[in-house]
Amino acid sequence: MSQDERLPDVAECQEKMKKLRANLERVIRGKKETIETLAIALVAGGSVLMEDVPGVGKTTLAKALAMSLDAKFHRVQFTPDLLPADILGSSVYNPQKGTFEFRPGPIFCNVLLADEINRASPRTQSALLEAMSEMQATIEGTRYPLPAPFLVLATQNPVEFHGTYPLPEAQMDRFLVMLSLGYPGREVELEILYAQAQVHPLEGLKAELRKDEVAAIQAAARGVRVDPAVAQYMVDIVERTRSDPRVRLGASPRGSLGLFRACQAAALLDGRDYVLPDDVQKLTPHVLPHRILLHSKAKYDGTTKQAVCADVLRSVRVPT
Repeated sequence: MSQDERLPDVAECQEKMKKLRANLERVIRGKKETIETLAIALVAGGSVLMEDVPGVGKTTLAKALAMSLDAKFHRVQFTPDLLPADILGSSVYNPQKGTFEFRPGPIFCNVLLADEINRASPRTQSALLEAMSEMQATIEGTRYPLPAPFLVLATQNPVEFHGTYPLPEAQMDRFLVMLSLGYPGREVELEILYAQAQVHPLEGLKAELRKDEVAAIQAAARGVRVDPAVAQYMVDIVERTRSDPRVRLGASPRGSLGLFRACQAAALLDGRDYVLPDDVQKLTPHVLPHRILLHSKAKYDGTTKQAVCADVLRSVRVPT
């Protein structure tokens, strides 16, 4: 976005994102908090990892977001035989011209759905690392910028281990948030049955935001004020994950930056131009747990990463 173009104000951003969330709620029912966190990740410009059991709507939610944006969307089904070139693209010989021409892969889009990402080999998974952190792809020694906005929506199934490759810590750290849909409630599941009796809710779903509007909202979010005391609160939380005796590897500085930007986006969606400690407390369970590693003893004792982050939040003094 050029500097001459006016950024939308807080009220405009809030109204546009409300329409986007309402669009997603027509497809995924009873998951307002998950949809809100997904919208926050979009505004913060971060990628999303959705981990849950099969059939709860991970892929449907990703497709609904892509359809709600008037942007270029590609879906890649990750399989063990998928190669990095299948994602990034490669040079193809043109016999008529006698030269090699680069043909971009599916990563050159605005929204990339990496379906069942843990079924591909680590080599193929690593093809996304540069794109997720630097908004570019280096192919055969040449750097290609990715279109803006760019977002990776990855899904994985945590209950099947045969034929899967766990995501390395370096890649987990590049996801801004990790989401889990979970099973719907009894009444909501009944609504789903009747809502899809004739047609799927994805049919007829219209775009609510253009890609240039998304870029403008992302730029506006960077201008949300963060008081030094609130920023120090974030740093204290991240540092406490590193000193917890149950944790082998704490959250990285990238985690601090991710929490900072996610809180800015959350404030904007709430109609504020400043961040509150409440934003930090709300987003910490989504931004930090997947970035830490537990000691083996803690895991065998039944400790979870989410429980550690909850304890950390309780132990750090909240600024007033």
